[in-house]
Amino acid sequence: MLKSLLAGWAFYTCLPAPSQMELDFSRIARWATPIGLILGGVLAGSDWLLGRLEMPLLVRSTLVVMLWIWVTGGLHLDGAMDSADGLAVTEPQRRLAVMADSNTGAFGALAAIGILLLKVAALSGIAEGRWMLLVMLPAWGRWAHLWAIVLYPYLKAEGKGAMHSKGVEPGPDLAGGLVAMSMVAAGVYYLAPLSVGWILAIQGIGLLLSYPIGQYFAWRFGGHTGDTYGATVEWVEAIGLCMLCLPYWQSF
Repeated sequence: MLKSLLAGWAFYTCLPAPSQMELDFSRIARWATPIGLILGGVLAGSDWLLGRLEMPLLVRSTLVVMLWIWVTGGLHLDGAMDSADGLAVTEPQRRLAVMADSNTGAFGALAAIGILLLKVAALSGIAEGRWMLLVMLPAWGRWAHLWAIVLYPYLKAEGKGAMHSKGVEPGPDLAGGLVAMSMVAAGVYYLAPLSVGWILAIQGIGLLLSYPIGQYFAWRFGGHTGDTYGATVEWVEAIGLCMLCLPYWQSF
């Protein structure tokens, strides 16, 4: 399990991992949600530090979003860009070939700009309790991608996403992610001065978005690829932030 966990860490992040140990990539998808929580903790800690330095909220949010991209090596954002290029093709049989092209098209660039603008703008609209959503949304995005792996066929014989679609155990893997996120939420409720309404809003919106976004890409492509897994993560995060920046949730 340690080899699998470290393999997941090496795949999903660009943060250092032990190089002397042989890694096992066969079932790394089961670690996606816990790794999302760890990455979220890195983002929340960085945001707290910038706040202590009295960084203006817009600049602070921009730096956090840039760190968000860096810690993942742009893995999921690249998938969102390729998926947008594929969706722009009117002939469904050509979509996978277009997505496999290393050159980014206009629609891919627009998708990346849109995601980044949404994240920065939405995060800038949240002044209180933002550390909690920074912890939880990366985990919910990765849980949604695991849900897509379980529900829909994988469309390519090989590729980075192929190892995700093999060896997934729907019950333990999905339930394990939910348990991990629930434990973090319960710990926050008992230890931190955040309202139960805000915590439930983050959890509820994350759960609400997990199915339809993966379903949308499955409907458009007839299944999923590694690129659409990444797009699912990015859009759950971006739309989740937009929904949570509504002032209603802060007083709920």
